[in-house]
Amino acid sequence: MNSPNQPLPTFDEVLLCTPQTTAEQVGLFLRRCLIPCSGGEKIYTMLYADELSYDVSCRAEELFQHLQHYNSTYRLVILCNCKREHSYIPSVFSQYKVHMIPQRPLAEIQRYLQHHYRVAQPSSSAASVFKDNMCVGIVSSKRAGVGK
Repeated sequence: MNSPNQPLPTFDEVLLCTPQTTAEQVGLFLRRCLIPCSGGEKIYTMLYADELSYDVSCRAEELFQHLQHYNSTYRLVILCNCKREHSYIPSVFSQYKVHMIPQRPLAEIQRYLQHHYRVAQPSSSAASVFKDNMCVGIVSSKRAGVGK
């Protein structure tokens, strides 16, 4: 995010973990991250890795230990909820833990995201429903079940 021209992560660089994430999905992600290829200087990110089930977490750790020997220059970020720091993945990787606070002001982060998510030529697309021709948006309500 050092300049607006830096791209957002691609779909293969991010794994959004949930309790339903399978060992196969985590395995494919770790292989992309840890097996050297001509992929360049990608930074791989596992989001909410603390949400993985115990079995999936154990298998992910085993695979990580096995694959990390193939590539000493991998770039992997594992983001977890600090309230769940005692779950399996945060515990296993605790020696590498870094407490992060965003280094950029919120307004700067928002400008960066707006630069990447703005529809260049607005037409009769779904983007026209979001503020400032953004192709993404967040719809929320304090009341549940009001047709979002």
